[in-house]
Amino acid sequence: MKTHFIAIGGSAMHNLAIALKDKGYQVTGSDDAIFEPSKSRLEKKGILPMEMGWFPEKITSDIDAVILGMHAHQDNPELARAKELGLKIYSYPEFLYEQSKNKTRVVIAGSHGKTTITSMILHVLNFHQKDVDFMVGAQLEGFDCMVKLTQDNDFMVLEGDEYLSSPIDLRSKFLLYQPNIALMSGIAWDHINVFKTFDDYIEQFRKFVASITAGGVLVYNEEDPEVVKVVENAENYFRKIPYKTPEYEINNGKVYLKTEMGDVPLSVFGAYNLLNLEGARHICLQLGIMDEDFYEAIMSFKGASKRLEKVEREDKGTLYKDFAHAPSKVKAAVKAFVEQFKNEKKYGFLELHTYSSLNPAFLEQYDHAMDGLDEAVVFYSEDALKIKRMEPISPEFIKEKFKNENLRVFTNAEDLHAYWNTLDKTNGVYLMMSSGNFGGLDLTK
Repeated sequence: MKTHFIAIGGSAMHNLAIALKDKGYQVTGSDDAIFEPSKSRLEKKGILPMEMGWFPEKITSDIDAVILGMHAHQDNPELARAKELGLKIYSYPEFLYEQSKNKTRVVIAGSHGKTTITSMILHVLNFHQKDVDFMVGAQLEGFDCMVKLTQDNDFMVLEGDEYLSSPIDLRSKFLLYQPNIALMSGIAWDHINVFKTFDDYIEQFRKFVASITAGGVLVYNEEDPEVVKVVENAENYFRKIPYKTPEYEINNGKVYLKTEMGDVPLSVFGAYNLLNLEGARHICLQLGIMDEDFYEAIMSFKGASKRLEKVEREDKGTLYKDFAHAPSKVKAAVKAFVEQFKNEKKYGFLELHTYSSLNPAFLEQYDHAMDGLDEAVVFYSEDALKIKRMEPISPEFIKEKFKNENLRVFTNAEDLHAYWNTLDKTNGVYLMMSSGNFGGLDLTK
């Protein structure tokens, strides 16, 4: 099968391209910019474009599938040529469905926790050498690629994202998967540039639940009232399995899960990670993994990439980085950090740089998000606001919305880096929350 990727360099897109190459497909692609690690990984597989840019002449009538990434625009010249030739154009999730429509599809959805839960499930399955196809949004220990596609596997585990599918397909990605088994971890308003109201956002999850195949299964977080409302109001037929935070305790900085089989030591911490773990356990039961085998495997799970991930520092200081930037994720990460390190001085840094996080109307969602930290810092770039054509935001406004008078606010990277350099990283513990890089801050030094 001959496939061509428009915007091959994206995090998700390049992994799918590699998976198809490994499956024996003929793969080509284009992009106007490709960064690491995508660049090296594509080059290793021999599918890195020779030069950057869009080249309509690459689009030929013998291409079986054109896969369109969100990075491309509606007026992309390669897309125009593909339409002109009448080629089949797929979004990323649409193509994944085509690859898995004859398999049992397991879809993990939610505003937060979906990457970690998917990662936990795959870790357990991998530990017990149970082979499945998958797509996950983080690099996992023991896995070479974030996407795996085979002819033979019976199951496909998919991280279900509610964001848009492609520039020409404005459906939420997870609406294309039609799950046989689904999980919903939580609902907290996000992506306000696309979903203008909270009800618009919730509607995507209503549609997701409605897309579960007849007689399917939904595992859901019964501690989230919005999730419960969506599940209770669903009109289609499926089996409902609720889950909640399991019992646990912390002894000498180590988290132990309380089970009928005794205390299970874990390598992750935080109540929300224990909640994620419980959701993963219920999904694994559906896949034939009994509790005893689940607990045996989960003891060695160290976390998904950039989810409370410990950074190895030259000075041996204790520092964790987290992808958290949406309010619910920030609050959960801070709560976990404060609970885990009760006796340490706790520093928390948050970078605001997404469209949602810099929207004045949305900033109210961050109220008390940094409470419990001894030193709390928020960084956002005034230049980023200009690039996004957004109105200036004052540090005082940020403090007001976070409801934290002691908050330190930095609006340019130089000042942030200067403050960072005054801190003794071997004294206290540090939590760095961002989907960016704090203006180029090196967290290892």
